[in-house]
Amino acid sequence: MTGHEENLAAWKAGRRFRAYTAKHLGALGARAGLDPAEQLAIRAVGTVLPFRTNDYVIEQLIDWSAAPDDPIFRLVVPQAGMLSKTDLDRVANLLLSQAPQGHLRAVVHDIRTRMNPHPAGQLALNIPAFGEEPLPGVQHKYPETVLIFPKQGQTCHAYCTYCFRWAQFVDEPDLKMATADMDRVVNYLRAHREVTSVLLTGGDPMIMGADVLRRYVEPLLGRGLEHLESIRIGTKSLSYWPRRFVTDPDADDTLRLFERVLATGRTLTLMAHFSHPRELEPALVAQAVARIRGTGAVIRTQAPLIRTVNDASAVWAEMWRRQVRLGMVPYYMFVERDTGPHDFFAVPLARCHAIFSDAYRCVSGLARTVRGPSMSATPGKVCIDGVANVAGEDVFVLHMIQARDPSLVGKPFFARFDAGATWLSDLRPAFAGRFPFEHPLADAATMLAQPAAV
Repeated sequence: MTGHEENLAAWKAGRRFRAYTAKHLGALGARAGLDPAEQLAIRAVGTVLPFRTNDYVIEQLIDWSAAPDDPIFRLVVPQAGMLSKTDLDRVANLLLSQAPQGHLRAVVHDIRTRMNPHPAGQLALNIPAFGEEPLPGVQHKYPETVLIFPKQGQTCHAYCTYCFRWAQFVDEPDLKMATADMDRVVNYLRAHREVTSVLLTGGDPMIMGADVLRRYVEPLLGRGLEHLESIRIGTKSLSYWPRRFVTDPDADDTLRLFERVLATGRTLTLMAHFSHPRELEPALVAQAVARIRGTGAVIRTQAPLIRTVNDASAVWAEMWRRQVRLGMVPYYMFVERDTGPHDFFAVPLARCHAIFSDAYRCVSGLARTVRGPSMSATPGKVCIDGVANVAGEDVFVLHMIQARDPSLVGKPFFARFDAGATWLSDLRPAFAGRFPFEHPLADAATMLAQPAAV
């Protein structure tokens, strides 16, 4: 038995979850060979942006012989470039001088508020349509889709350094989205029969034990909610803690809850977040996937394209092939959102499309269920279809996969080619004075009142 197999055997035997937090960053940096100044830098970043990982990630996924350049190390451990040099130096100097906590918190708060903590107007989406009372922790994002942020699911087994929901995990209460009031959620859904799909998200709902998860799922199965066709759960637990479905004490109870959903005639889908092929290598992942699929649930996979982590077509092609072999369905390649350390991780849109296209050509039709590169922007999910020369002008060809205004879904439009553009806001319309989504709409309530496209 190899050393790696012995490690996996230990996990199968029931190792308990052990979290690593910001206080461990110095030791992890030292293990990666960082000098004291570099260790201070990642501690400074970890003071502004959230850091959390666990011993499964540390021992099973990171290749310490390649750290700090190892992609999984960069996926979970803060990097100095995630903050501007000015902000990095400010925080590092405060840590070095052991400044009063109140002063440090004020500086950190200032930095966070300048990092676009809620892209695409996320916080505003907490207010439902039609003039109802605010329902925090619930987003009626598209006419047919409602997102629920369970209060007990507002953390993860480990945080990704590029996470666009980083504001959920820092000590800024005004930035958080969460609900524990499922009675109000159910009443809202009963009143909105255009809603056919509910997505439990966070954080990571699978951080919750089976009993707590049940309190959010079972109310969605009751009378008056027959119009709900699907329940989705967004999770990275298959990457960061596959024991959740194999050897955790409530793994079997969780799978029985999945079966309960499917017994009502609805679909249950885990929206699994895989950022790199190495996350698919441990045998525990295959076991977890098999157990989930054994309930009848579907697993769809998605991730953003991240500089220094997975910005190569071979990485994506291998990841999609492995997912298909395990019985999962490749679903989305996202563009890194315009929030947090976006400037450090973003890949230009033209290169995003080139990476996607090159990877797409290398896989079979079974993996070509994937869509992208897609920007989850304020008007909806904008897909980059390619670069074309039209009337002598190079342009991006785009369409909306999903939209707040359903009439825009699937209609192509054009933007002037910009080799440096990394987000929708960097683009300018071509052959028109505005983009299709830049037209006067009464308000969000009017948009959501429109029936879902059939």
